[in-house]
Amino acid sequence: MFRETALSNMAGSKTVLEGRVSIKSFILGFCVILIPIISSLTSHVSWVSDYLTGAGGKVTIAVYLVVINSFLLVVYKGPIYKVAVRACFLGFTFGCGLLISLSQTTWTHFGWYMCSLSFFHYSEYLVTAMINPQSLSLDSFLLNHSLEYNVAALSSWLEFTVEVLLVPELKQWRWLSLMGLLMVVCGECLRKHPSYVGWFYWSIGTQVVLCNPVCVLGYTLASWRFFRERIEEEEMSLILFFGPEYLEYKQKVPTGLPFIQGMCLEP
Repeated sequence: MFRETALSNMAGSKTVLEGRVSIKSFILGFCVILIPIISSLTSHVSWVSDYLTGAGGKVTIAVYLVVINSFLLVVYKGPIYKVAVRACFLGFTFGCGLLISLSQTTWTHFGWYMCSLSFFHYSEYLVTAMINPQSLSLDSFLLNHSLEYNVAALSSWLEFTVEVLLVPELKQWRWLSLMGLLMVVCGECLRKHPSYVGWFYWSIGTQVVLCNPVCVLGYTLASWRFFRERIEEEEMSLILFFGPEYLEYKQKVPTGLPFIQGMCLEP
């Protein structure tokens, strides 16, 4: 008993350390936002837009990324470094997204998207470290979720790029992007409780933010089909395990997803 308790405490200490390292690394990456602020104090360059469009600004940001990752490589070793470098990259992406969000260009809404995407993946890891440290791993970042997830993300980036070049006015519907941002925020909050509902609306919201009509439709159909199948599979296991008690609960609590009722069985 004592040995099991000691091992449990050691595991808990390790996960706490990983959580703390991830926070520090995320903040370190996020500090990229300080570069244009410092530059604006020492020159006549506009705080964001002119700095980001200039070659010097892009080179400086790239050098910053190399420097902080080299620093992490020196400070952390092994598995801890893998946590640190992922959290740092997500913080860096969040910072760059915020910089783009503050610029008055056709890419402004893509900055909102970058912030939403990077925060989602980092918060997944951090929340797991806080409430379920026993299952904490690099997979908790969900960066390697699935091939389908990666293809969907690349498709949304491609659509946004093509449309911003060919029909830039399509990306200027600010009210629509704000609606998408609200969906993202609400979905993110729900994701940390009834996760399927939150992820469903979060994923669609990211495409509304980008004003991607093709991916809005594609994400909606793909997410709906995925969660319908997943809910039916999981409900079958719950019914077999809990029996009539779960069926009674199911009748009182809806799935929260449109036109998805789950298993249709009578107690």
